[in-house]
Parts: sequence; C-alpha cells; structure tokens
Amino acid sequence: MAKDKVHIFDTTLRDGEQVPGCKLNTSQKLHIASRLDELGVDVIEAGFPISSPGDFHSVEEISKLVSNASVCGLTRAVQKDIDVAAQALKHAKRPRIHTGIGTSDSHIKHKFNSSREQIIERAVGAVKHAKQYVEDIEFYAEDAGRTDNDFLAKVCEEVIKAGATVLNIPDTTGYCLPEDYGAKIKYLVENVKGIEKAIISCHCHNDLGLATANSIAGAVNGARQIECTINGIGERAGNTSLEEVVMIIRQHPHLQLDTNINTKLLYDTSQMVSEAMGMSVQANKAIVGANAFAHSSGIHQDGVIKNRETYEIIDPHDVGVKTSAIVLTARSGRAALAYRAKNIGIELTKLQLDKVYEQFLKFADTHKEINDDDIPGIVDLADLNA
Repeated sequence: MAKDKVHIFDTTLRDGEQVPGCKLNTSQKLHIASRLDELGVDVIEAGFPISSPGDFHSVEEISKLVSNASVCGLTRAVQKDIDVAAQALKHAKRPRIHTGIGTSDSHIKHKFNSSREQIIERAVGAVKHAKQYVEDIEFYAEDAGRTDNDFLAKVCEEVIKAGATVLNIPDTTGYCLPEDYGAKIKYLVENVKGIEKAIISCHCHNDLGLATANSIAGAVNGARQIECTINGIGERAGNTSLEEVVMIIRQHPHLQLDTNINTKLLYDTSQMVSEAMGMSVQANKAIVGANAFAHSSGIHQDGVIKNRETYEIIDPHDVGVKTSAIVLTARSGRAALAYRAKNIGIELTKLQLDKVYEQFLKFADTHKEINDDDIPGIVDLADLNA
C-alpha cells in the first residue's frame, strides 16, 4: 500500500524567530533557509513581510535563493499585509501567501470586537485578495483549537470556495488534548464541503507539552501538512518539533505516512539553528539532544553493547549522529568499562576487569563522569601485576 505524503511546513524563520533574543539577520536566515531546502522541507515560512523592512528583505532574498521548497509569507487578513507579502514573494519559484484571522469566540469578542458573520466576510475577502497574486493560498483559523467545530467547518468551507488551497487549523494556545485535536481534524474531513480541494494543516503549540502528539493525531485523522520548527523553538513554550514528527512517522510505518525529509541532516541542522539563535538544545531533547543516544545505566549499557536495538529504537546514523555514547558513571557496569577501555587499546581479562572495576567504582563515586583520559590511571591503581 502506498504511503500518504505529509508535507513538512517549516516555520523556524517566522514563528521560531519570535523567541525573545533569537533575532536573526538576513545572512543567517539565508544560511538556514538553504539548509532547510536541502533537508527536504516542502514549505519554508520565511517571515512576516509587513512586520519590518528587515523581514521584508529577508523574505525577498529567501525567495530568490530557494529552489525546491515553496516560500511562504505570513499576513493578517488585511489587504496591505497581503500586497506587501506578494511583493516580497515575487521572485519565488513556488510562492505561497499565508493569511488568516482568529475564529474562536474569545478572539472574535475580545480581539476583534466583531461577529462570526463579519469574521467570515474578512476571511473570504483576504483569500480572494491574495488569490489575485498567487495560486497557493493558505488560510489560518487562529485559535482553531478553541473554536466551535460547526463554525470552524463553515469558515473552512467559505475560504475553500474563495480559493484557499491549504487550511491551517492551529492549536494556538497549546490547549488541546491529542484525542480532541484529532477529532477536530476528523470532523473537518467529514463535514466540510469541498475539503478534497484543500490540504488540512496542523500548527500546534507546546504550552502543555502536547504539540508533537497533537500534530501526529491530526495527521492520523487526515491532515496532510504539519507546521513545525527545528528544535521545537517558537513563541512561549515553542512549536511542534520537526525532528520529532518526522522520526515518529518514519519509525511507525503502520501509519502509512511519509515525508520528504533527509533525516541524516537532522542533527547537523539542529546544531546550526541552535548556534545561529544562541539557544541551546536541552540535553534530554528527543532525537537531537546530547543525551538522546547516551547510556549511563549499567543494565542499559550492557544491552546496547550486545545489541543496539535493546534500548535504541532509532539508529543514531539515521539522524546524523555518529555513534551511541556509553557514558561512564558510578551507575555503569563492567561491560561498559571493558568496552570503553578496549576503545582506547586496553584489553582486560575477566579477572583483571574485576580488579579494575573495584578501583573504577571508588573513582566514580567522586566524579560525575569518567573520561577516556581517566581510564589508564584507574587501571594503574588496580595493580594488575600484584
């Protein structure tokens, strides 16, 4: 059975850059955009052109640079925003305008002081205006996660009629549970007339740590685009992590989903973005964290040394990590010590290992981690000739 393609929409350069202190200059954005194109993302959201002259310039230059992915510019449902975005995208081989408006009752009342009817009118007007410039129009229903499903379906139906090709269903506040978000996507698939003319997109935030789970739930229920960022960076607690959704899809073939991502570039891309933004990747971050393939427990180390798959569901090479790490600590066992000693040219018999291990534990109790440079000294203390 052929797998359905899930389009990867990367918003590292737009939503990701909204993290305080992570502002990038145009040169840095071009460097990252080039890598994202090489990585195989389907859409690069290059920025919010009307927000500043610098953002306009970056979107314009990225449009000239990118050769494979679609280049997208964000707008509000405002004609001037759309005009400016179209101008910034004029050099793109595959331009996309991403426009939209809040649809939850909270946004309608408190943000816009408006009505549902007026929101639909503005949404349709924005899509029609954008359609004058480009064919590929993505519409976002901001705060869709807290929007009544019947009204959300009505908005989607009307913007499809107006020419929208992608429907972005954001869990803007990161509030939804996976079963609720998945059910919302399923409802739209089953109840929006003309839904076959558009791709449903997931844009989930991580306020409750559920962004990745919600995005996968959306894809399982019919969404065919996931909006994400490298390292999961983004507004507040961040966005869906690109590397996580890509590897979940890859590691679960029964989902019958696939992406175009070259996973061997994931770790290097993570490091590139981390360095450019000055935002460290937490050590226990899934897929790309320093500890993602590191083992310090003796039981785990023994298993991994015998067969990597006992404790690793992903081959590190598949994401661009050179090798698993056997980290020596007071929790390590004889197998790990022998393995690390052998790697630096010290072969130990079973009896020798027992003597060295006694010294190792004494040393380990006063050190957080034992390095290769420490091992010869520990071996000497064991006095193997005695």
